[in-house]
Amino acid sequence: MPSIVKPIASHPSLLRNQLGLTIRDYEGSMSTLCAGCGHDSITAAITRAFHELSTPPEMIANSAHGRMPAIATGAAAANRSLVFIGVSGDGDSLSIGIGHLAHAIRRNPKMLYVIENNGVYGLTKGQFSASADLGSKPKKGDPNRMQPIDPVLLALSLGATFVARSFSGDKEQLVPILKAGLAHKGMALVDVISPCVTFNDHEGSTKSYLHTRQNTMRVTEMDFVPPEQEILAQISAEGKTAVTMHDGSVVYFTSLPQGYDPTNRQGVYNYILERQGKGEIPTGLLYVNGDSAELHELNATPDEPLVSVPYEKLTPGAAALSKLMESFR
Repeated sequence: MPSIVKPIASHPSLLRNQLGLTIRDYEGSMSTLCAGCGHDSITAAITRAFHELSTPPEMIANSAHGRMPAIATGAAAANRSLVFIGVSGDGDSLSIGIGHLAHAIRRNPKMLYVIENNGVYGLTKGQFSASADLGSKPKKGDPNRMQPIDPVLLALSLGATFVARSFSGDKEQLVPILKAGLAHKGMALVDVISPCVTFNDHEGSTKSYLHTRQNTMRVTEMDFVPPEQEILAQISAEGKTAVTMHDGSVVYFTSLPQGYDPTNRQGVYNYILERQGKGEIPTGLLYVNGDSAELHELNATPDEPLVSVPYEKLTPGAAALSKLMESFR
């Protein structure tokens, strides 16, 4: 089913960036996600980041959930002049697509890699994802008994050159992180905790899945998800911030302290483990290495985008191939 087309309307008071564009010029189709979904908050933050950076919309290349790193890496190899962003989920990046994530980190293409992390498979009825915390309880069934995969710790251990974490409801923190990631020379991985509104309905609710299905005569194939309010919170610069999710659970976020060194990989790793041991989720720019070699430096490609290199240079002919093969003998 195609997405709903947004009406073309722009208020005259909307701010214009250096290109003369408003934020509406960066928006896409209407969202088909549940009302209050944290993923929509992330989309709004991404839109705001591109608008504030005055990025030409036609120069933005994006790929979504489902083997996104392979598409983004190929596109980045072919045309380095574009600005690349990939949006994935914790289910995609940390389960069947974990190999793609790992090798994208190794190749280090210049791109922003956003993980929308809600701990469940939100499109297939809320099974636990690989990032679900130990002991997490589903709507039905047994609590999760498997250790979670933390994308931040995984990225640090694999040599990622930019690692950050934020909360979808704190745009004042998330937008600057996204802008920093877009400016990074290499792959910038941003893990965003994004609450799911769909799987917090409960037995006894007149608007729950169970009640609706037991008391509805189907005349068409439909479903119903009760709307929820978007969760918003600003992470305090001191101490920890408690954020209550839709299901009543409480998540504790902390900002990085004064004197924190984001260039010390081992120190960052140890700090995250320490805070997690206290039930807290550190947010902010966790690690960055500005001296890393990105994809094109690693492969010694020309400064000119490969899509612009003449065909004759890309395929120098049989004689050049024979000379190259001879060098391997």
